[in-house]
Amino acid sequence: LVVSAGNFYQSNDQINFGSHTDKFAYYASFNGNRSQLGLETPSPAVLHDAENGLGAFQSLIYNADAKDQFRLAASERRDFYQIPNTADQNAAGPTFQHDAQRESDAFANLSWVRTLSPDALLTISPFYHYNRAAYEGGPGDFPLSTTDDRGSHYAGAQAVLDLTGGGHIAQFGAYGFGQRDHQLFGLRFNDGSAPDLQQAENPSGQLEEVFAEDKYQPWSWLTLLGGVRQSHFQAGIRENATSPRLGVALELPWLHWVARANYGRYYQAPPLQTASGPLLRFVTDQSLGFIPLRGERDEEWQVGLTIPLRQWALDGDYFHTRARNFFDHNNVGNSDIFFPLTIDAAHIDGVEATLRSPRLWNRGQVHLAYSNQIALGEGAINGGLTDFSPPAGLFLLDHDQRNTLNLGGEWNLPHAAYLAANLYYGSGFANGDAPPDHLPGHSSLDLTLGRQFTSQLAISATALNVANRHLLTDNSLTFGGTHFNNPREVYVEMRYQFRYR
Repeated sequence: LVVSAGNFYQSNDQINFGSHTDKFAYYASFNGNRSQLGLETPSPAVLHDAENGLGAFQSLIYNADAKDQFRLAASERRDFYQIPNTADQNAAGPTFQHDAQRESDAFANLSWVRTLSPDALLTISPFYHYNRAAYEGGPGDFPLSTTDDRGSHYAGAQAVLDLTGGGHIAQFGAYGFGQRDHQLFGLRFNDGSAPDLQQAENPSGQLEEVFAEDKYQPWSWLTLLGGVRQSHFQAGIRENATSPRLGVALELPWLHWVARANYGRYYQAPPLQTASGPLLRFVTDQSLGFIPLRGERDEEWQVGLTIPLRQWALDGDYFHTRARNFFDHNNVGNSDIFFPLTIDAAHIDGVEATLRSPRLWNRGQVHLAYSNQIALGEGAINGGLTDFSPPAGLFLLDHDQRNTLNLGGEWNLPHAAYLAANLYYGSGFANGDAPPDHLPGHSSLDLTLGRQFTSQLAISATALNVANRHLLTDNSLTFGGTHFNNPREVYVEMRYQFRYR
């Protein structure tokens, strides 16, 4: 696959293969990519923005006997990203602002699946997961050059018992893992304003959960769902959370409309990141502090209705989410070190609607998806990096965007060809530090034209952002930071399916 994006080129290649017998099946996939247009840029110009990556995935399944099956899934991934520059940064010379991010990820999951009876299935799955993200500041960055290297090891297991019968589909299970991180923070003060610092941390923690849930259908027109999850987290702090979930779906007679409602509570354990030693002293010198992080606790309820309209499908819903200890990020002083933080509360309300057509004239389908929502924060920073500001009232969160719309479709053309299109519109995210203002709305059109030449060979061409509208989409002071959308990208893809023995 060779891609052209303005004057920039990239390649993406993938190969996968697999086979099976009555007792054994295997699948493997390998991929690689390279591009001069990686991350979204902080200015209209695309400067210092190369990226490359390699990945692999493997799956093995072995049927030991009629009741026992063993499964192994494993994945490995490595990526490299240049951090995009502004024009001023790029003009400062080869030693300035040549920051980069290196990421790697690997996991292995072994499962034993035991059929206890026709209505009972037991799955036990030990796993290991490794994740690393390393930010490398350019040696001449001014005024600061930043190092932020985090590696996380996770080891744990999950056990699930599935039971069916009498209209019930039930699950009972336990899940847990231990985590150990290695974090290295470094700041080089190229302006001489302070001594250089380097701080290593090796925090650890663990999470254990037990859960039970049931889907019960006493009649064909009524479905009831219920469950509960109990969580225990232990690291620098200890927390316990009980998360109940309830739901109902009702098909209205004659109309065949389906009404649904659900309520749930959710717990997200906090990251292990902390500050101490020289780093904490630097944070304090910036009139900041670090408060221990606690887990985010969300409460959500939703109601919806699905209406069939002469083979068209219209679906709408309203949802309300209230979060305590809402997660976000902020940077330390003028550096590129970002620390997590939590806000007292967040309120997210939204209305969503989708419309999908039947197959029209035996040629294709069209679809529309619309969302209107508001995301508000409330109170003060109560965990992580804070400037000890007094509690505020309601304020817009940086990812608040009121209206989004997607309109698209797929159409079959003569000679095994097809055309797909999607029009996206966003009304604009919150305008940095000047809410309740929003950035201007933005839209883009994507087109794909392809053809299946044989049962093994297919070729397609895709144009993203056809109108080449290159504009500011976000200027928030968070981990995402300021960025512009990508310019027009045009790429050609060839897929070939081969057979081997």
